[in-house]
Amino acid sequence: MAVYYFWGDDDFQMNQAIAQLRERAIDDAWASFNYDKIGSDVAEGPTIALNQAMTPPFGTGKRFVWLVDTPLGQRCSEALRLEFERTLPKVPDTSILLLSSQQKPDGRSKFTKLLQKHGEIREFGTIPPWKSDQIVRQIEQTAKAQGLTLTSDAVDLLVDAVGNQTRQLMLELEKLSLYWGDRPGPIDAAAVSQLVTVSTQSSLQLAAALREGNTDRALSLLADLLNRNEAPLRIVSTLVGQFRTWLWVKLMADSGERNPQTIAKAAEIGNPKRVYFLQKEVAMLSLSGLQQVLEHLLALEAGLKSGQDATALLQTKVVEIAQICQNPRQISARVR
Repeated sequence: MAVYYFWGDDDFQMNQAIAQLRERAIDDAWASFNYDKIGSDVAEGPTIALNQAMTPPFGTGKRFVWLVDTPLGQRCSEALRLEFERTLPKVPDTSILLLSSQQKPDGRSKFTKLLQKHGEIREFGTIPPWKSDQIVRQIEQTAKAQGLTLTSDAVDLLVDAVGNQTRQLMLELEKLSLYWGDRPGPIDAAAVSQLVTVSTQSSLQLAAALREGNTDRALSLLADLLNRNEAPLRIVSTLVGQFRTWLWVKLMADSGERNPQTIAKAAEIGNPKRVYFLQKEVAMLSLSGLQQVLEHLLALEAGLKSGQDATALLQTKVVEIAQICQNPRQISARVR
């Protein structure tokens, strides 16, 4: 394969894959002649990349051409698309042409279909924090790739400590590997507790505090997240995902659905066994209340993207959402 399109917001994993691809392609002795990194701000960058990819490499190894942060997956002029259409089938095996972007390529565009035909499109997306099953698998697979085995308790602690942050995961696994050395057996929870700082504050805990209507705890958790430089939009993304899951579970329960597999499929829950616990979590919430919460979260996301003060907006919405989630319990208390 000579043509690649890498996309996603997990910069660490993507850069690792790019480094491996480059290492396999280039002879270090000829790297200064055969490696071209072209930024998105370079005039005629895509055309330059195509011309370089068609140029035979000097000396030994292959030519590696990297078009960085390209917007072509979202918008591409017809003239440029035709230029790619003429060139991509002819890119020689002696060249690697790589395009990268944080944005998902538009599957409907002719340019994306052209890439699918003549190259490989690979995603490097960050796992949503609420998809704990996928995070567990990622930690286990990454540890295995490093030649490490972990007990289930150790994996659970790493989930709490690093979540979906692959860069931090690699650093912690390197630390654990050095500490464990040649000792037999898998790395245990005691070693993880001793070496890895496990944060007790997370966006998922903020979601739980909001669900419980605990305004003081929610504001405290929000302050801790912001003090740790957690990106406001990432916090909102986690909250939207978690409340959307709760909404689906509540909707299915109110409609009379009792099959955990059916509910899990509708709510995109990896492990149907989680449905029982999720049903417990939303038992005191109303369907209309959960819908209101999502409306507030979407308004929060829009406000952040429009440049409003992040801290003030987050604090306001946290208070409003906590108050929405308090109401069902207050009504239930009066009825009893």
